[in-house]
Amino acid sequence: MILMIAVAAAAFGGGEPQTPPAAPAPIHPSTSKVTIVPNTTVDDAFKKGIGFVESSEFKINAGRRDAPGGAEVHGRDTDIFYILEGQAVLVTGGTVEGGKETAPNEIRGTGIKGGDSQTVKKGDVVVIPRGLPHWFKEVPQAPMLYFVVKTTAPAGAK
Repeated sequence: MILMIAVAAAAFGGGEPQTPPAAPAPIHPSTSKVTIVPNTTVDDAFKKGIGFVESSEFKINAGRRDAPGGAEVHGRDTDIFYILEGQAVLVTGGTVEGGKETAPNEIRGTGIKGGDSQTVKKGDVVVIPRGLPHWFKEVPQAPMLYFVVKTTAPAGAK
């Protein structure tokens, strides 16, 4: 069910997991067949907080937060989170502090000045449009596990 939600969300064009550790090669879905990720692969991904499905149009990551992370802004990716376990304080909007471009269309920083804080918890779905700063400021109920679907806008999209 959760994978269906993730794939459906990706199909409609709309993570931020922390910087992932080294991971096995992600599964690259084919446009001509269904991609099924075995539950053992998904379970392993959540233990490490890593990605496990990737294409030019979307990525599916197993987000894991045991502590706060850095602030992020994605120039081309919309993040869709489905919180499976735990809770965190999510700050969105505002201005990224100490922001540096870490890759094309990707900014990382130490925090966010201003912005709106809200608690996200098990069962919540969060959609963070591309270009919106976001940051898991606190993780009072760890681990927080969450599916992340990152849909990628075409280059030059507004």
